Amino acid sequence: MGTNVPIGSTSASLLINVSSLFQDSNLSIHTDNPDLTPCFQNTILAWIPSIYLWSVLPFYLLYLKHNKRGYIVLSMLSRFKTLFGVLLWCVSWADLFYSFHELLQNRTPPPVYFVTPLIVGITVLLATLLIQYERLRGVQSSGVLIIFWFLSVLCAVGPFRSKIMTTTGHVNERFRFTTFYIYFALIIIELILSCFKEKPPFFSPVNTDPNPCPELTSGFLSRLTFWWFTSMAILGYKRPLEDKDLWSLNEDDTSKIIVQQLSKEWDKEKAECKQKEDVTYMKKSNHVLNHVGDGPEEAEVLIRDKKHNRKPSFLKALLRTFGPYFLIGSFFKLIQDLLSFVNPQLLSVLISFIKNKDAPAWWGFLIAALMFICAVLQTLILHQHFQYCFVTGMRLRTGITGVIYRKSLVITNSAKRSSTVGEIVNLMSVDAQRFMDLMTFLNMLWSAPLQIFLALYFLWQTLGPSVLAGVAVMVLLIPFNSAIAMKTRAFQVEQMRYKDSRIKLMNEILGGIKVLKLYAWEPSFSEKVLEIRKNELRVLKKSAYLNSLSTFAWISAPFLVALTTFAVYVSVDEKNILDAEKAFVSLSLFNILKFPLNMLPQVISNITSVSLKRIQQFLSHDELDPNCVETKVIAPGKAITCFLHSINLLVPSGALVAVVGHVGCGKSSLVSALLGEMEKLEGEVAVKGSVAYVPQQAWIQNATLKDNILFGQAPNEQKYQNVLEACALKTDLEVLPGGDQTEIGEKGINLSGGQRQRVSLARAVYSNSDIYLLDDPLSAVDSHVAKHIFDKVIGPDGVLKGKTRILVTHGISFLPQVDHIVVLVDGKISEMGSHQDLLKQNKAFAEFLRNYALDEDIEEDEPTSTVLLFLKTCLFLSTRLHIFSSAEPPLPRKNPNEKLIQAETTETGTVKLTVFWQYVKAVSPVISLVICFLYCCQNAAAIGANVWLSDWTNEPVINGTQHNTAMRIGVYAALGLLQGLIVLICSFTLAMGGINAARTLHAALLENKFHTPQSFYDTTPTGRIINRFSKDIYVIDEVIPPTILMFLGTFFTSLSTMIVIIASTPLFAVVIVPLAILYFFVQRFYVATSRQLKRLESVSRSPIYSHFSETVSGASVIRAYRRVKSFVDISDLKMDENQKSYYPGIVSNRWLGIRVEFVGNCIVLFAALFAVIGKNSLNAGLVGLSVSYALQVTLSLNWMVRMTSELETNIVAVERIKEYSETETEAPWIIEGKSPPEDWPSKGELEFVNYSVRYRKGLDLVLKGLNLQVHGGEKIGIVGRTGAGKSSMTLCLFRILEAVKGEIKIDGVKISEIGLHDLRSRLTIIPQDPVLFSGTLRMNLDPFNKYSDEEIWKALELSHLKRFVSSQPSMLDYECSEGGENLSVGQRQLVCLARALLRKTRILILDEATAAIDLETDDLIQMTIRTQFEDCTVLTIAHRLNTIMDYTRVLVLDNGTIAEFDTPASLIASKGIFYSMAKDAGLA
Repeated sequence: MGTNVPIGSTSASLLINVSSLFQDSNLSIHTDNPDLTPCFQNTILAWIPSIYLWSVLPFYLLYLKHNKRGYIVLSMLSRFKTLFGVLLWCVSWADLFYSFHELLQNRTPPPVYFVTPLIVGITVLLATLLIQYERLRGVQSSGVLIIFWFLSVLCAVGPFRSKIMTTTGHVNERFRFTTFYIYFALIIIELILSCFKEKPPFFSPVNTDPNPCPELTSGFLSRLTFWWFTSMAILGYKRPLEDKDLWSLNEDDTSKIIVQQLSKEWDKEKAECKQKEDVTYMKKSNHVLNHVGDGPEEAEVLIRDKKHNRKPSFLKALLRTFGPYFLIGSFFKLIQDLLSFVNPQLLSVLISFIKNKDAPAWWGFLIAALMFICAVLQTLILHQHFQYCFVTGMRLRTGITGVIYRKSLVITNSAKRSSTVGEIVNLMSVDAQRFMDLMTFLNMLWSAPLQIFLALYFLWQTLGPSVLAGVAVMVLLIPFNSAIAMKTRAFQVEQMRYKDSRIKLMNEILGGIKVLKLYAWEPSFSEKVLEIRKNELRVLKKSAYLNSLSTFAWISAPFLVALTTFAVYVSVDEKNILDAEKAFVSLSLFNILKFPLNMLPQVISNITSVSLKRIQQFLSHDELDPNCVETKVIAPGKAITCFLHSINLLVPSGALVAVVGHVGCGKSSLVSALLGEMEKLEGEVAVKGSVAYVPQQAWIQNATLKDNILFGQAPNEQKYQNVLEACALKTDLEVLPGGDQTEIGEKGINLSGGQRQRVSLARAVYSNSDIYLLDDPLSAVDSHVAKHIFDKVIGPDGVLKGKTRILVTHGISFLPQVDHIVVLVDGKISEMGSHQDLLKQNKAFAEFLRNYALDEDIEEDEPTSTVLLFLKTCLFLSTRLHIFSSAEPPLPRKNPNEKLIQAETTETGTVKLTVFWQYVKAVSPVISLVICFLYCCQNAAAIGANVWLSDWTNEPVINGTQHNTAMRIGVYAALGLLQGLIVLICSFTLAMGGINAARTLHAALLENKFHTPQSFYDTTPTGRIINRFSKDIYVIDEVIPPTILMFLGTFFTSLSTMIVIIASTPLFAVVIVPLAILYFFVQRFYVATSRQLKRLESVSRSPIYSHFSETVSGASVIRAYRRVKSFVDISDLKMDENQKSYYPGIVSNRWLGIRVEFVGNCIVLFAALFAVIGKNSLNAGLVGLSVSYALQVTLSLNWMVRMTSELETNIVAVERIKEYSETETEAPWIIEGKSPPEDWPSKGELEFVNYSVRYRKGLDLVLKGLNLQVHGGEKIGIVGRTGAGKSSMTLCLFRILEAVKGEIKIDGVKISEIGLHDLRSRLTIIPQDPVLFSGTLRMNLDPFNKYSDEEIWKALELSHLKRFVSSQPSMLDYECSEGGENLSVGQRQLVCLARALLRKTRILILDEATAAIDLETDDLIQMTIRTQFEDCTVLTIAHRLNTIMDYTRVLVLDNGTIAEFDTPASLIASKGIFYSMAKDAGLA
């Protein structure tokens, strides 16, 4: 036995066991022409495939039994496979019979010749049968068999070679040689055939799909390498992907299946808990009964039973549903972990091979090949593991989202109150997302400790106890890193706060931008935004410092560990020699260690942040009892019976019942009870037939107006038109930009309150149910509309006559026409009966009537005012909508357009270099150069350290010790620490540069947006601008800098690897070009496809959440109309749509990973190969250096592509912000040397000279050639029909609209020649719709702090607000909420008046508020203006003529020209337009 092989220690141990098998080491190892012994060939090698197949078989059969996908029709391929299988079996058994034949001829062959053919024969037969069984089970391509044939071929190659080499003329051997050659040919053919896939199975459900995922029908090899994805990668490279290019989801990933499974498991879990609970309750009650007297005993029992009672655990349900699938991934991870330790061992064998100059060359090639094979296997297995993890994560998200959605539709109202809509949506978005992210890392929980343990074990073998020093350093770094992580998280929270407040403020500013322009208040608000931004960046800077510290730790850690270990190792004992093998093997082991050590704390912190508890709590809320209301048929003629707080109520079929009562007496609760929304304590509720429900707050879906009314019913044009007519929606449709196809925003944002209520009513009418529950539908609409609706829909002659109607109402005028009236007081029915009966009883109802009737009577007395009101509301409706449609062009027509604009900015192939250049400019070019230079230095230092190490390892050994160890350690330490230091400085500068860029880009954007003309805001949806301020600024703040850091890091690492390998083995340069080309292609394909997939994914994600929040707020309506099922389907559909773009996104990463890592593995292969080829000229240190570098390169290559993709995806934000920072601006705010005198305008004279203006280019003129003069102190009323140009006149005075021709002079100064702020701050306006900003009242009156408290109080007193403000505890610091929500509309209008009083300039423009305002506020304002502004010029745009009858002159505009201009009296006398208007208003 030649075991004393002079090779390095580890490899010796490796070869001892092998050589004992070989029987003869000289035959097999120490020759340049190695061969294996016949014994080994015939036993181990021949048995390997059989052992594999038999061990896999039971599991595989189990799998096939459960997965049936229809059978595959017998094809030629299958026939050939079977034929060759049978032939193989014949060949093997021919061998066996030949051995028997020999036995008969008395030449006893060794037993091996019987055993092996028998085993091989049976195995081949099994494989052949398996081919057929798989065909019947619908398997198109079998991995098990491919691996089996591959192993067979692999194990036959050795014998094949030796048989060719030792061709001898023994007759007895000739037969076996022949059979072996036939066997070898057949298994190669079988391997080739098994790589082809069969046709898709018969009867399979796949055929129905328009665009099925090719994964289902792809072969085993294609799945292993994700080759099936290539078609999409190529498509995405050719043109941007669209929705229709995406594959359908696999059946197992759809919501339908996943949510069903999860719900089933969860229900099972709940049922189990329920049983246990019931049991404990029984026990408890028995105990209590037995021991009536013993107090303590009883208490003790209660306490003891608390423990048994466990809550249903959602985790268990999740584990049962998704666990098995996930475990397959874990199994792959285990294999990959073990494989990752093979290469360091091979490296040590390689180094010892290089040292041993006599070793035959084929060893080297074998080692290189093994390294390559091991790396490739590792890649394939790792990506399979990732695929399983990500798919589990994806299914988890689908499942959790679906379960939460379904739960939100059946949860009781009291439970719903305990969590806001926002919180529930968060459960769905944030928490489900966190679960998904966790899945990828969950295996690290066991894998990281395993890797750490193995790495330490191998290190201990190499370096002995001194490893502990290195480990100590690692362990010390963990708390350091976690402390940084905690601190960073705290900073993140703080920064989120600032960001939210900044976005909120921006939202308000953009909402009220017109008012800011009119008041010239921009500077003050700009300052507020910049103040918040400054704080935000301050926090960002802090977290950037922290991040660069953690980067420093991350980069220096492996180095520090290596340094301490080597230093300790060398210093402990003179005899400890650091040679190449020890140094580089331990370095590659340390590199393996780096990852799990850094990941472990992250995973643990991630797990703690995942909120199973919140989801579990939500899913355990009480549900509504579906049988709470019986929909049984009751005695005919009676439709509803109900008890609420001991209420007895029978409603006859077809009756109209009004429910009245004071606020909060339970009217809405009564309706809820009928819908089964209240929790029933006792008694019963029965409803006959179907129900339609109109809630108090109309619930509108984000869909077209028509869809909102149809609400899932079949369309019927005639019926639909009748409904529109009855609900008074016809007029509105004419004004809406797209008619009934108008897309209605979330929560019905682009409809007025009245319109929303009418749409909600129309939905009910269209549904044609038996019973109508109307919860105060008439409160939101104007009185004349209310009358129309009552007559046409609800009343005795309405569309709904003959149906059962329950109407909750406050309107008294309708009560005489109803059949029954129910009066509620504090949740009890105090009386019921017809209108006449109740008046006679003279109880609560009569009093209720008296209280209310007082107001209504007054109105009846003066018909004029109601007519006026009527005129006013009609005008109001149309003007309001008119303004709307001019402000935002029709929504539906805009949408495709808007998409195009966004697509343009994100999809133009590769991002242009100019964008990068813009970012570099924002960072500052000098800093950018410095950063690149520092990176070069850092890598130089790193290479230097390693080269020094390799030099150190080659130092000759004298008397068993190495000299100048101290110097060696010193230089090594210096170089390594220098590298860390440079990284620190580098990430510091990059962070500073990034923050600088963020500051300048945001400032430029803000500056531009305040200077942008009003027309831009009219044509651009606010959402789009806000998006720039939130999403894009966030990307520039927090995404781009770290991405650049990572990109530069990986780029320079890859570069330095190439340099090192080329330096040590110059031959490598030849291979670099083809590898680089391959890499480049993969990278281009991936980046183009993945960028587009990400976009599609984010576009399809938000509808899920908006649909969800809509559903939560409209749950009662959905339930009332019995539409729960279809809403669940819509939600599932939206979820699947999202996953359809997410799934290819996951696969694209796997596809990329396998291809890029293949490039990396080739680098390893060639580095090793060239080292072997040039082994005579190389020393061990250099080989160790180049191969250990090559082993690391895969990771950085992979990340480099990802980072390129991230950068290209995100750098677009710079472009988008640039685009909005360079829109055209209005005239300068202040023109130097042109500012008017301090007291201008002193007289208040106005002059229009031949003045024309239009809203935007391409639109018609709104004012055409106006000529008029107004003297100082005149009071002018401006009237005219809608669209005559009244509002435009005021906008011209403020130069919101710039003249097309002509000019305006004020006190002889041409307004077009002075700065905008000089002009706007000298005019005063009380705008039509009062806009308030969130902040103190004082800030709303005087944002620049120019006035004293006395002046402000004076203004408040004159505007009749003093009483209200002084009654508030915080007085002037009273906080107004967003949009002034916490003040009534009237009060807001008065605040605007107070602003005007504070300014008190010579010219006041009053754009009279439309119907939104109540009459008395209006009178107050008019009175104040008459007294306070008597010597000023006042221009009033009047909607109610009675306010301007006493003005000096009235200007009547018609179609943009002056129709009449004179005193009111003479205008009435001249019987023109003004006269007809006055007549309509009953004033003439």
